[in-house]
Amino acid sequence: MVETVETYELVLVVVGIAVFGAAVLPRLLAHRPLSMPIVFVAGGFLLFSIPHGIAMPNPIEQSASVERLTELVVVVALMGAGLKIDRPFSLARWRSTWRLLGVTMPLTIAVTALLGWLALGLHPATAVLLGAALAPTDPVLASDVEAGPPLTELEAEAVAGRAGTVRFTLTSEAGLNDGLAFPFTNLAVALAGAAGAATLLPTLGEWLLVDVAYKIAVGVVAGYVLGEALARAVFRLPVGSGVADELAGAEVLAGTLLIYGLAEMANGYGFIAVFVGSLTLRHFEWEHDYYRTLHEFAVIVERLLLTVVLVGFGGALAAGLLAPLTPVDAAFGLAFLLVVRPVTGLVGLLGLDVEWPERAAIAGFGVRGVGSFYYLSHALAESSFIELELLVAADRLWALVGFVVLASTVLHGVTASAVMDVVDRRQEAIAAE
Repeated sequence: MVETVETYELVLVVVGIAVFGAAVLPRLLAHRPLSMPIVFVAGGFLLFSIPHGIAMPNPIEQSASVERLTELVVVVALMGAGLKIDRPFSLARWRSTWRLLGVTMPLTIAVTALLGWLALGLHPATAVLLGAALAPTDPVLASDVEAGPPLTELEAEAVAGRAGTVRFTLTSEAGLNDGLAFPFTNLAVALAGAAGAATLLPTLGEWLLVDVAYKIAVGVVAGYVLGEALARAVFRLPVGSGVADELAGAEVLAGTLLIYGLAEMANGYGFIAVFVGSLTLRHFEWEHDYYRTLHEFAVIVERLLLTVVLVGFGGALAAGLLAPLTPVDAAFGLAFLLVVRPVTGLVGLLGLDVEWPERAAIAGFGVRGVGSFYYLSHALAESSFIELELLVAADRLWALVGFVVLASTVLHGVTASAVMDVVDRRQEAIAAE
């Protein structure tokens, strides 16, 4: 009994320190070559390196918990990302986003899968899963390169009549590509379960019809309809009691959970629904100050959940998450961050009216993070003995993805503030002309 109480009390202390850090660190680290994720991952590593009686995090043994926790973090981050965007939705003004989604993302998955198959010797289905897990720009860890709170960039966006700013493009890409990685994750599971060439074409046909067409359509429609309903509830219902003031902003969390849950119940992509819903909400009363309150509430919830994930990630590293990693695997991970994503990003932006420094920033800051953890844990949870190739490679896949996320956290965390300060000054100069 004494041991249980001591462990419980220790957990309370750890959680208290983590929450305090989530509140204070963003202010302390602003415009410095260090980020909050780096501090929390390092803290988690140190914490779990000390004997204390708390079970070590293991994403394979605790896959169900990892899947649900990372899912919740991403969902809340997607709502916050949509609320940040101060650029009205249109096919023309969002063309940089469409290029990253339609060209860069599939190309990234294809190149990664090909390298995983040829260079790492992975089974084709496993290589596709690796590509799908690593492809999305993360809406959670990319906060340093994303747009600021609502209403902070309206004037700049009104002036910028060409394909978007760096912050807008990365925010909108992160908001949509997390949902669009789902079809490729499901493709990996389907390929692993296909019983030879005879079933391959029917499997691909079902994948295109259900996992691509139907689920994306349901996600978009559900997001728009439910986002419209949420907007009317937020801005049209009477406002006024003290209790209402105390809970100001909580509608964003309620709406996030409702949109995601209902879209998933309809067998659609909940990630897409939440982001579309947040954009619909954002466009309802374009310059209303209450968007700041909604965004602030979403950020608080996101940071608290993110703290748990990052400390757990650090603990998993201390427990030997990267032990299966080989030198070739590490070289692959660095090549992905330093070559594959930057090159495919530049290819996707070819022909757009975006200056080369901005192109380089957009292509280079494809931050990898919590979304990659979710897709990997989700695919492995969906696999069975039929998809044995994925389960056999689980240790190596987690080591590969963990290494890429760790390297991205350090690389992008150290460089983001300096690079984005330069980008912001350039865009301020352009807006002033």
